[in-house]
Amino acid sequence: MQREGLWAIILAEMTPIHQSPDPASRTAHVPDGCRVYAIGDIHGRADLLRRLHLQIMEDAANAASLRKVVVYVGDYVDRGPESATVINMLINEPLGGFEVHHLKGNHESMMIDFLETGEGDMWMMNGAKDTLASYGLDVLDLRPFQSDFNGLSGVLEKALPDNHRAFLDGLELFYLEGDYIFAHAGLKPGVALEDQSERDITWIRDEFTETDADFGAIVVHGHTIRDQPQIRPNRIGIDTGAWHSNHLTALVLETDTRRFLQT
Repeated sequence: MQREGLWAIILAEMTPIHQSPDPASRTAHVPDGCRVYAIGDIHGRADLLRRLHLQIMEDAANAASLRKVVVYVGDYVDRGPESATVINMLINEPLGGFEVHHLKGNHESMMIDFLETGEGDMWMMNGAKDTLASYGLDVLDLRPFQSDFNGLSGVLEKALPDNHRAFLDGLELFYLEGDYIFAHAGLKPGVALEDQSERDITWIRDEFTETDADFGAIVVHGHTIRDQPQIRPNRIGIDTGAWHSNHLTALVLETDTRRFLQT
């Protein structure tokens, strides 16, 4: 058995669905005739994305008659060495025969804010150097820019291909499929989906991960790193820290079943 297939079995056994009397523990489905692949935070690891794409294509070989959907939960840039390559792959090498949804992560939000406002303190502390380097801007010393990041923002704007900027501007905040909501960080408890703020969807952490609130559907999210996928009655976390763990994870949903693929 290939190591990738063994990982899928091991992860399925290690992450049982927790039972709860709450409504959120109801059996969740995606529509009949549909298979969904949700991919966790990539963070500049184009090498892992290539491997996971191959696994998905192999896995989907027996699903020619199904509607196939792939949802990327965001955080394509920063920390890993190939942010520009990841975005280029997502634009130019889509999975053939798949409906594709790219969600916005907090790292894309920081990058966009930097391009639009020149405000970069937060981004610089969270992996911006790696992304800048991937676009050919090897900024080893940020001190000349610290009093005015607008200069560096302008340099990045010129280095960024037009289709990369269009990709960033076109990212979705969430996606719905059957009994699942896909969002980068999660949702704010007690707030209707249509009233959720972009800030919460891309940044929320403890208030979401520590609640047992029923969101009306199971929330599939990244953002909060765990050693293995985390299944709770109201959410499934799929950020396995790919940029440093080498484990990029995909959740596979079909009818009422769940399983995982992992590099």
